Order: sequence, then C-alpha cells, then structure tokens
Amino acid sequence: MTPSADRRPEGAPVGRRVFLGLLGLGAVGIVGGAALQERLTPLVAELQIRDPTGLLAALPAGESFRFYSVTGAVPEASAAGYRLAVSGLVERPAEHTLAALQAMPQTELVRDFQCVTGWRVRAVPWVGVPLSHLLDLAGPTDGATAVRLTSFDGEYTENLTLEQARRPDVLVALQMLGAPVTHDHGGPVRLFAAPMYGYKSIKWLGGIELTSDVRPGYWERRGYDLDGWVGTTNGRDDDPTA
Repeated sequence: MTPSADRRPEGAPVGRRVFLGLLGLGAVGIVGGAALQERLTPLVAELQIRDPTGLLAALPAGESFRFYSVTGAVPEASAAGYRLAVSGLVERPAEHTLAALQAMPQTELVRDFQCVTGWRVRAVPWVGVPLSHLLDLAGPTDGATAVRLTSFDGEYTENLTLEQARRPDVLVALQMLGAPVTHDHGGPVRLFAAPMYGYKSIKWLGGIELTSDVRPGYWERRGYDLDGWVGTTNGRDDDPTA
C-alpha cells in the first residue's frame, strides 16, 4: 500500500541481470539528481510489485512512495459510486458519499510519511476530514473504545483506539500531494495517521466500525506493533510526536 507496508503479490520472477541492471540505474539516479530519479521511480516501483523475492525493495527510489497492495488487484471506486460506511457501536450509523465528505470541514497538514521498513517521503501535503468529525457525527455509544477500519480491497484492516482516532492529525484524506488521492495512493479516500507508520494509514478506506475493544489489523495479526508510533517500533526513527 502505500507503504502501508504490504506483502507483495506473487508475480513473475525478476532475473539476476535485470536486478543488477536496475541496481546500476538506481546508483545513476542518486548521482544524476532528482529529475532522473523521478523517471526511475515508477519503473522500480512497478518491478517491486511484481517481484516475489523482495530483492528489488533494496533499490534506491529516492524520497518517493512505493506502491504496494496485499491483494493481487484492487477494484477502482468511482467518485459517484464511492461510499464510506460508519457502523458498529454508534447512535447514528451512516454512509457518506465522496461529495458529502468533500462538503465537511477540511483540515490541511504537511507531514512526513514514514514506512516501518525505513523509507520516508518528507513534507507531504494532506487535506481531509478529521476522523474525529465523523466519529462525532456518528455518536459513539458508551461501550465504544476502539475503531476498526476496513479497505474495499476486501482484505486489509487496521485498528485505532478511540483516543488515537480523535487526534487532530488523523485524517480521512481526500487529497495528497496537491491533488485528489489517486487509486494507486489508496483513493478516492484513505486514512492518514500522521504520527504512525504507514501501515496504519489504510488505503482504499471503505468502512469505519466502532468496537468494544481493539481488534488487530492485517499486519498486527502478523506481528506488527498495535500502535505503530514512529520511532518506537523499529528503533531507528525519530519520534515526530515529541
């Protein structure tokens, strides 16, 4: 997923000569500057998606997003057909269209996007609805303590405590990088949890469910940290919340 860190789907193996050639191109990109690096990044990202060995993840792609998914393919949602369901332990369940989300109060943030594997994209502009606003509209019941987030890819899930979900830097993002969130970036709507690693910022957001307890998501069930605060999981990153 975006780096929502994700397992690469199986694909055709990448040969040794291709790998070594791309490694050389990556080095050229570092020497040649940002313009050349930008042209290399889509090629490297595409091959990373198709590479079942994971070797190509080591290639330098600059401060650019890697495009991962935990499924082989994700259906695209049109602007007209998109729906975001809010359900569970709430007084007012709802289903929001993209137009309805766009009409809600928007928050702008410029924050780094940090993957737990170590790569980072600095100073990314984000625009979206604070998740807390959607929670207020729904009205969590007394028994609600956590939020379960689901992707319309049919597989990926994430979790937040209710306290985490109410942070002002946790957005239901409608724009990033100065434009609407693209399908590859998890659009038309995705989560952005600014102080957490990318796997917490679920792409292709389709559902928000209020629950009585924290339910581990896709990667938490595979050993990832439940909270995912930057700087406290992999032991090498600075903590932006300090």
